[in-house]
Amino acid sequence: MKPDYELSSAEHEELHAVLSGIEEHPYRDYSAFSKAVAEIVESGRVPAFFVDVCARIRAERESESATIHLVRNCPIDESVPELDHDDPVADRHLKKTTFVGEALLELSARLLGNPLLAYARNKGSFFTDVVAINRYSGMLTGYSDSELFFHNDRTAHAVRADYTSLLGLRCPDGELIYTGYIDGRALLRQLSAEEQEVLRRPLFVTHFDVFSKAHNKDLSLSETHPILENGASFRYLDTMTTVAPDAPPEAKDALIAMKNAVVRAERVRHRMRTRDLLLFANQDGLHSREKIEITDPDSARSRWLLKTYAFRDEETADRHADKWIDGVRGLVAD
Repeated sequence: MKPDYELSSAEHEELHAVLSGIEEHPYRDYSAFSKAVAEIVESGRVPAFFVDVCARIRAERESESATIHLVRNCPIDESVPELDHDDPVADRHLKKTTFVGEALLELSARLLGNPLLAYARNKGSFFTDVVAINRYSGMLTGYSDSELFFHNDRTAHAVRADYTSLLGLRCPDGELIYTGYIDGRALLRQLSAEEQEVLRRPLFVTHFDVFSKAHNKDLSLSETHPILENGASFRYLDTMTTVAPDAPPEAKDALIAMKNAVVRAERVRHRMRTRDLLLFANQDGLHSREKIEITDPDSARSRWLLKTYAFRDEETADRHADKWIDGVRGLVAD
């Protein structure tokens, strides 16, 4: 995938210097961290080139001319520790003591007008590590070393992100691991009007992934839901979204049509590199993880992306205000 913008060495250093000056801890006091990032925006200390990059992305989203964007050579932490894959998140809390990557993601979300979303299962963190955990090896979850079929993040959950951002902290050069993306409008072009009508009805359910169920034993199956919503928003996890038990026969036909659409639709593929920032619509599209060629499995398992979930805008976030945990805006239950 061709980058929408690639920071020069000078731009990289200028933005890194601003972000590395933030002293607040995003995992101990997210509110203070977020306010510190807001302050560099309000004081005009964000380099003009990055303000412009985010303004262009925001404009393309609003005009619906693009739903996925790539910014290359972004600043990250100078030291990215090796993690223990038995419990890499706990290990990260011990070893990662600088937060340039987190600051970049928080800044991007603020400039794009996308309030961040967090889940209680991640200990309330607004920043998620996409990294392999040994006990989930080969399983269908983002915390595995496996491929991931086309999906939206948190398909089975009631509150889902409108946008997802991925920042490459460690992306081994020799391993060909690709993020695939299908724009929702490309899927629509593969579905007849009749099929779309059925997909817009609440005739489907989605099984929760193994990681969600491990953290909440009460989670098994979502409520009944449509697959197609709004203009071209899809709620779908391949192999895990199926027809509800009492759905009429046309629901199964529509589900088969949906599966065919995923195979036939035009897509883009991007191999994440270290310091890549990939931003895409989570609901207005589907994404995947493909392992094209792995030369060193241990190296491939060291891949580490930092992720954020975000709402479309302030108004969208406010619709979920009754779900905030302990009054923390954006923090919801699993």
